[in-house]
This record gives sequence, C-alpha cells and structure tokens, in this order.
Amino acid sequence: MPALISSLISSLSTAPPGSSAVASAAGLLAALGSLPDPRARRGVRHALVTVVAAEVCAVVAGYRSYAAIGECVADLPADTAAVLGIDADRRPSELVMDELAT
Repeated sequence: MPALISSLISSLSTAPPGSSAVASAAGLLAALGSLPDPRARRGVRHALVTVVAAEVCAVVAGYRSYAAIGECVADLPADTAAVLGIDADRRPSELVMDELAT
C-alpha cells in the first residue's frame, strides 16, 4: 500500500532546522506557480498549482493511476489538504488529473 500524502508532508518536517512542513509545501507551491495553465478559463474549478501539487505528492507517495491519485486526494485529512491549497469540501477528482494529461 502506498504511503499517505500526510505522511509525506509530515516527513518534510525533518527538513533543515528552522523550516516546517508548511514552509516546504509552500516552496513546492511556489515552484509550481510558474507553470502555464493549458486549460480554458471557463469551467476551471481548481488552480493548476493546487492540482499539480496534489498529483506530485500522490505520485511520490506511490500512487500511479489517475483513479488512485484521485482517491488519495479525496482521502486526505483536512489539514493536509489545506497545506496543499485544496478546499476540504471541493477536492480535485481523477477527471481533473486526466484532463491535464491530455
């Protein structure tokens, strides 16, 4: 069974002294912030940086298919989702992940 994203983010707390999991996640979000969004503005429900950050964390945790990544994101604890910029009540699904791959 793949590791949970929350365990991945928790492991970031072993980063150099003075940094935190939230700061490390913010660094990931900042690094992904310059990605151009290929989607049409109409119908976009989730920021590209949020979706890609969730995908990156899920893949690093061992999830491979869009369905598995979507399930992983759906099962995130609310505080972990918040760190990644995901609204706890409106999470990206595997359809969003698949849309970005095409």
